[in-house]
Amino acid sequence: MPSYMSPFRDKKNFQRPHDYLSRGSTRSLSIGSMPYNFVHVHSIQSVCDILLEMGIDPDSIFEKAGTHAQIFETVEAVSFAMLGRLTALAAEQAGCAHFGLLVGQRATLASLGLIGTLMRHSDTVGDALQALATHHDLLNRGAMIELIVDGGVATVSYAPYEPETDGVALHCERAVATLTNVLRSLCGARWNPDEVLLPRLHPSDSTPYTGFFRAPVRFEQEFAALVFPARLLRRSVDGADPLIRASVEGRIRQFEAAIPPDVTDEVRRRVRSRIVQNRIEKDQVAQTLAIHQRTLGRRLKAEGTTFRSIANQTRLGIAKQLLADTEMSLAQISSVLEFSEPAAFTHAFRRWTGTTPSTWRKEQRAK
Repeated sequence: MPSYMSPFRDKKNFQRPHDYLSRGSTRSLSIGSMPYNFVHVHSIQSVCDILLEMGIDPDSIFEKAGTHAQIFETVEAVSFAMLGRLTALAAEQAGCAHFGLLVGQRATLASLGLIGTLMRHSDTVGDALQALATHHDLLNRGAMIELIVDGGVATVSYAPYEPETDGVALHCERAVATLTNVLRSLCGARWNPDEVLLPRLHPSDSTPYTGFFRAPVRFEQEFAALVFPARLLRRSVDGADPLIRASVEGRIRQFEAAIPPDVTDEVRRRVRSRIVQNRIEKDQVAQTLAIHQRTLGRRLKAEGTTFRSIANQTRLGIAKQLLADTEMSLAQISSVLEFSEPAAFTHAFRRWTGTTPSTWRKEQRAK
């Protein structure tokens, strides 16, 4: 193995046995202790390609991020945190506020590997999006995708649940651009969402966003999402082959069965989902996992954590993201995080960090 790979011998930084995600390999898996926060390396390659096209040598940027510009030639997954750090450094070096958008624009159904194939051969667009939401953790651990229907409106959202990650706003715009490309692959190149939600500061120039999405883009939102008519979910996917779908579903089930269970990761995801839906209770999370809340508590204890700790870490991560990447008021953020009032949010934030939300925001903006 080349010497530059040595930083990735730790399981938190990389895992080799994921070529099935991009190439559908049939060789046996040796997943072992897969990190809960991995992300497929395709986005890393896109970052490198974009930098090269801009005339920027990627080597120094990749080195600052703790990786190497040729990493995508030797591994199939890196940590979610590393991708965020790398994207943030690349955006800063390139002076490009919409760098995450550029990365997401390069995603295709093919880049989603087996999951992309499953989506391509799903009966309907709704089935395809549900397949992505259900199996997204094979592509990306550190964030979740959720499909919600409310009357005649459908929302497909992307929400990171990794507590401390650089470049969260860039992660979100990358993911929403990817979802847009995926839906255009399924519905036709002329498809547009009704509305795009992004949890980031309003850029000085929003034309790259409106130009790509061809829809109103609302910044300063609490999570990232595409909004569109729910009737789209009933649209048939042209050329879908049920035999291919059945074969791919079987292979995906095999891969998922080979991944060791991680209750902490599952609870992080469920807590993040509950926050998006404005309800977070231990018994509700336990119900979604089909276990009693006492059993959940024992399993989390065995993994060295507690439900309260995970919930607080998730809330803190969201709070920091919204404080740093939006102009949402403390009252708005406290409501998102289900605090009874802004004072309760301020008290909790001070307990978690040793400082107030307002002071933390000012310090982040001063950097």
